[in-house]
Amino acid sequence: MSPVRRCSRTACGRAAVMTLTYVYADQTAVVGPLATFAEPHAYDLCDVHSERLSAPRGWEVLRLQPDPATQGPSSDDLLALADAVREAARPVPPPPGPTPVVEPGREVARRGHLRVLTTD
Repeated sequence: MSPVRRCSRTACGRAAVMTLTYVYADQTAVVGPLATFAEPHAYDLCDVHSERLSAPRGWEVLRLQPDPATQGPSSDDLLALADAVREAARPVPPPPGPTPVVEPGREVARRGHLRVLTTD
C-alpha cells in the first residue's frame, strides 16, 4: 500500500493535497488542507480537482487555505514528543517482592515446594 494518499476522483492517480467534506445542515462544501487521517465521509482531492470543484445549486463552497506558518510540527508538538521520549526512557522500578513470612519452628527437610518444620 502506498503511503501517499491519492485523489478520490475516478481515474485520477495524482497525490491528494486537499480534503473535501460536506456540511449538509448548512448546505456547504468545505475544501481545506489534507486531513491527517483518511475519513470515510471525506474526499481527498488533488490540486486540479480541488480548484475545479463546484457544488450543487444553492450550496456554498468554502475554501480554507492552509496557513504556511502552521505547516510542520509546532514547538508544543516537539515538547510533547521530547517529554514522551523522556518518560519512555525512565527506568521502571521493580515491583515489590512478596514479604517473607516468619514461621515458628525450624526447617528440617524439603520436598519440592513442601517444607518439614519442627515445633521447637
